[in-house]
Amino acid sequence: MKLFFSALTKFIFGLLLVGALIFIPAGTVKYPGGWLFMGLLFIPMLILGAVMLFKAPQLLKKRLNAKEKENTQRGVVAISGLLFLCGFIVAGLDFRFGWTRMPLWAVIAASVVLLVSYGLYGEVMRENAYLSRTIEVQEDQKVVDTGLYGIVRHPMYAVTIWLFLSIPIVLGSLWSLLCFAPYVFVIIIRILNEEKVLEANLSGYKEYKKKVRYRLVPFIW
Repeated sequence: MKLFFSALTKFIFGLLLVGALIFIPAGTVKYPGGWLFMGLLFIPMLILGAVMLFKAPQLLKKRLNAKEKENTQRGVVAISGLLFLCGFIVAGLDFRFGWTRMPLWAVIAASVVLLVSYGLYGEVMRENAYLSRTIEVQEDQKVVDTGLYGIVRHPMYAVTIWLFLSIPIVLGSLWSLLCFAPYVFVIIIRILNEEKVLEANLSGYKEYKKKVRYRLVPFIW
């Protein structure tokens, strides 16, 4: 029950915060892109959270913990938060003042990408029971090299990039896309630091790097 109330509290807080960041700058709740995004983000999040609560409560507990120990990672989290803050606010202002117009086909395509990304996000969590939101090596942790981890070393981050870059398009704002775009470089910094931690503390990770050469995109990086 403690885990349930903790997860529910964070879910409601996130829902209210994101809603406020989108609709207050928009100056209205009659923002179709805002409601579309809220539905695409929070409905799957609620379903995934419920599944994890009953099927993998320890994984859910780890996903709720966002307190980073590494200085580099704390900086990454802070910059990410600033980018999201700016992106949501700019999207609302864009709708309010009509700075840009996103074609309907782009919004539909981005919505599909967001949902597919969320599905792959769930698959990554199913494959890797050690997955947490912070950079750490857990007791008895083993290298996962199957499924998506057999294609790239950081499938969670690869999926997250697609998910986050689809957000401003769903919201219908090109200016917001410019705010979210630097997140790619933030993820790269996070990965480089994370791999140093894993090489130093996780047995078998150096061998895994030789087996799976690419971090995010096959044949590129």
